[in-house]
Amino acid sequence: MKKVVALTVILIVAVVIFIPTLMVWMIGGPTGPGLVKSKGGEDVTIRVYLHEQNQIVEMTLEDYVKGVVAAEMPAEFELEALKAQAVAARTYAVKNMTLFGGSGVAEHPGADVSTDIRQGQAWLGPAQLKNRWGPFQFDRYWNKISQAVEETRGLVVTYNGEPINAVFHSTSGERTASAKEVWGFDYPYLQSVECTWDKKSPRYNETKDYTFAELEQRLGADCGVVSAIQSGSADVARILDHTESGRVDKVRIGSKIISGIDIRQKLELRSANFSIELKPDRLVFTSIGYGHGVGMCQYGANGMAKEGRDYRQILTYYYKGVAINHIMGS
Repeated sequence: MKKVVALTVILIVAVVIFIPTLMVWMIGGPTGPGLVKSKGGEDVTIRVYLHEQNQIVEMTLEDYVKGVVAAEMPAEFELEALKAQAVAARTYAVKNMTLFGGSGVAEHPGADVSTDIRQGQAWLGPAQLKNRWGPFQFDRYWNKISQAVEETRGLVVTYNGEPINAVFHSTSGERTASAKEVWGFDYPYLQSVECTWDKKSPRYNETKDYTFAELEQRLGADCGVVSAIQSGSADVARILDHTESGRVDKVRIGSKIISGIDIRQKLELRSANFSIELKPDRLVFTSIGYGHGVGMCQYGANGMAKEGRDYRQILTYYYKGVAINHIMGS
């Protein structure tokens, strides 16, 4: 009798635990403890705040992702790079959606995401894209982006079962930056990695120059650049330290010590990876890369795709230690 009871218990455990686990694995791969799930398998609805129209609209998650990919990455890019962008964009959305435990957009209650690039990802609708691409290119580009999104439908990037902060930028210039060196908080998957595939980016480098008076206008008169020049000093500007990825950490302009990130913002440089050259009447800043430098490099992703890497290889290179999983049921 005891053997029968024990066998019955074993069978119940197998039915309750093992079989559902096997089914989940077959459908979407292994999942972590916090992997998001959609409701009932229908298309997930996302609430998007359109900042230009000042209204919240509903659309399917996949349609939203198509608009993000179209807005954030050149449609001429390789298909695998567009797929990588689609998964990153979907991951960002899912992490913010209240349906999956996200906080939404604090400034616009009821919205999951915003199309204001100061608050999130860019997004463009079909009418805006027709203006951008022109009527003759619209169908070709839209079909290509739709293919990239549909072939990655429901996929998100996870770390320990949770959607990651899937940040990205245009051009890294030699190396990506870690989240810690840019924002001060660390993520194990947002570390600095070498990037050699973005050298053909039209934004790879830029030179801007400012007169000493212009520098004081932008940095504040207390930086003392003009007085330093008038006193005959040849040490008007000096980079004091670099970050792990080679970007400027601290720089002295005149008598003022400023972070590389602040210099980038105040002088509107493309990145914090810059050098400084003193001229008789100005300072010349040469920057490498474009954007904050954290996460996936878009031009790097395209360069990797040109060499035959697929979107999974691209994503797992720029985001360290991650997995790519389905939103279950989608």
